[in-house]
Amino acid sequence: MSYSIFLLRFVDREVVALDTERFRQVTEPYVVAGSSEDGFSQLRAEDGGEADLYHESHGESGMLCVTATRFAKGAMLGVLSRLAAALGASVVPQDGGVLIFDEKERRHLPAELQGNAVVIVPTADALQAAFDAR
Repeated sequence: MSYSIFLLRFVDREVVALDTERFRQVTEPYVVAGSSEDGFSQLRAEDGGEADLYHESHGESGMLCVTATRFAKGAMLGVLSRLAAALGASVVPQDGGVLIFDEKERRHLPAELQGNAVVIVPTADALQAAFDAR
């Protein structure tokens, strides 16, 4: 079984589209299989750690979510943190809660997510510590 996280961008408590060009720019150096057009990419970080990303666009709605599964600890967590920050997205682990990178993002979250949101810096160590604290 793999653990999943979801990268979602919230504005006024609603999920809004992620910037597909920015997604491409951040992930392109790490892609070893798939592509942004395929809706699936396998990434490999400089330390050999990998992650599977699902990121299908839905018509005019655009790309509403990036799902990361089977991701390695280490440098890949840094890649995922930088990706989320570049997209202005929150990190939503499958087991609940939400991780944000700036306190001002809290007001954009749905009401049910605001109280448990944790502010972290977009680094591998901070993301790992947040997962370990769960």
